[in-house]
Amino acid sequence: MPSLIDLRRRIRAVKSTQQITKAMKMIAASRLRRAQERVVSARPFAQKMLKILNGLATRVDQDAHPLLRAGSAQGRPLLIVITADRGLCGSFNTNIIKAAGQFVVKEGQGREVAHGLVGRKGRDFFRRRGFDVRYEAVGIFQRLTFNDAVPIADAAIEEFTSGAASSVYLVYNEFKSVISQRLVVERLLPIPRLEGEEAARATTEYDYEPAPQEIFKELLPRHVQVQIYRALLESNAAFFAAQMTAMDAATRNSAEMLDNLTLYMNKVRQAAITREIIEVVSGAAAT
Repeated sequence: MPSLIDLRRRIRAVKSTQQITKAMKMIAASRLRRAQERVVSARPFAQKMLKILNGLATRVDQDAHPLLRAGSAQGRPLLIVITADRGLCGSFNTNIIKAAGQFVVKEGQGREVAHGLVGRKGRDFFRRRGFDVRYEAVGIFQRLTFNDAVPIADAAIEEFTSGAASSVYLVYNEFKSVISQRLVVERLLPIPRLEGEEAARATTEYDYEPAPQEIFKELLPRHVQVQIYRALLESNAAFFAAQMTAMDAATRNSAEMLDNLTLYMNKVRQAAITREIIEVVSGAAAT
């Protein structure tokens, strides 16, 4: 049976941990509000741009731009994995890494899948296991801007256009609500074409001024940058939501643990007092 001193020390430690988790929950809630506003602002433009370019890719020839062509048969898939730089966010990073592993298995090429890693947690995991890492970006979520997405997009475009990558995929957590995030694995390059009924409904005709090649030269790389930036914003907001939920659960669990420890300490103290009374009574009776 632990002593009263040990129990008091443990209660103080749990109270200190509770204060930390409560503070982290409040910080995450504050940052989530700003991150959510940025996601809501960026979504309409990115989604509309994707819809237009998907329809455009369906109606133009693949040779109109390198980003519209099917990837090189000699290339390998490039998977951009977006994780967080920090932990204490429940299964946020674990789910992303698990989805990336399932993608590698599904492709059937094992470690031949190349990786572009965003976030310290994913970088550390894949680097320790010897995966082929083409590039990495760490520490960008502290002050995330569009300029942080540009080098990631440029590296992906270079891998694809050079033939080193046959396709480029993104895996990240999409922010749905405070208590819900959706795991997303989507193809970034080559730019997807509409199929089936969606292709039949894509009847919009476009007039180009200047020539289509000049427009594609500027528009398609910017599209890749915008989609990666949107994925970074989604992942950042989803991280704060996951961290807030995890810290809220930790705070509630610590409160329950404090109640149990306090009850147990009172029982130990009561037993100690009862034992002392019995010893006094026994000593008085003996004299």
